Amino acid sequence: MNKLALFAGIALLALPLSASAQEVTLKMGHAASSKHVFHQGLEIFARKVAEKTNGNVAVEVYGDRQLGDDKQLLEGLQIGLIDGALVSTATLPLVIGASSFDALQQPFVIGSYQQLSDALTSDMGAELLATLDAKSIKGLGFVEAGQRHFLSREKDVKSVADFAGLKTRIVPIPLHKAIWEAIGVNPIGMAYGEVYSALETGTIDAVEINLSSIQSESLYNAAKKVTMTGHYFWPGAIMMSGAAWDRLSDADKAAFEEAGRETTAEAYALAASQEADTLAFLEANGVTINKLEDLDNMRSLTEPVVVMWAAKDPMIAAFDDAFAKGE
Repeated sequence: MNKLALFAGIALLALPLSASAQEVTLKMGHAASSKHVFHQGLEIFARKVAEKTNGNVAVEVYGDRQLGDDKQLLEGLQIGLIDGALVSTATLPLVIGASSFDALQQPFVIGSYQQLSDALTSDMGAELLATLDAKSIKGLGFVEAGQRHFLSREKDVKSVADFAGLKTRIVPIPLHKAIWEAIGVNPIGMAYGEVYSALETGTIDAVEINLSSIQSESLYNAAKKVTMTGHYFWPGAIMMSGAAWDRLSDADKAAFEEAGRETTAEAYALAASQEADTLAFLEANGVTINKLEDLDNMRSLTEPVVVMWAAKDPMIAAFDDAFAKGE
């Protein structure tokens, strides 16, 4: 399906908004499986919106790339053909030039789910979301998919030397390319929806990914070796199109912003609580869980990338400094 046809179909789904007391229905999509924590997080947001608007606004959640992948969702938001979306923040710098969001992908900078949750529910998180205003997008909050680890088809990766030359799927953005080249893999940019078949056929040897996606996308059927690296987290941003946002009443806008902040805190707690159960599920399905014996070496290899990216954007430097201080 071409892009124009996709957007035309989405436009037929969207209902006009109203600032009156009449009921409004918004359709919000994401690119992950409907079994993924992103879907759960967006459903939390939908429930909170309904509660805080006294039923004036209903949010319908569409997973499984029904409204498009991350790139299509972002493009639809910018031109007002999609009401809202939850999009992986890693794609924002590349697709819409929102470079400040690279702050959330700095390797080994963020120490814990709680530390990131605290930052994203603070003024810093609000400032980061506000950078989307210039892109005709309203940022409202975050949902966490989980720390990223390493999934290999066949090879047990137990040391940094084991990464060497592995054809590894990455999100095709400059930051990730720099990180994984420093580690020593052969990075291959590839759409998320193509990962399963690429692992199954051997087009790629591995993927850096969160445990929740290994489970929800059934990647454990195509690759059986996980290495726990925890190199960075994977937030998704809850967003509305600027056009949809402008047509909400002031009271509903305030309700949406409050819902976004509360969803962020709950979604981070949810993601953290699922890690152990997800690991147990993967082991029960024949996945070997390895630890990286020289994780400090991996950290050292990626440190120059952190320094380089902090110089690219004041927001990135501010986040790095805050996390370094344990704020």
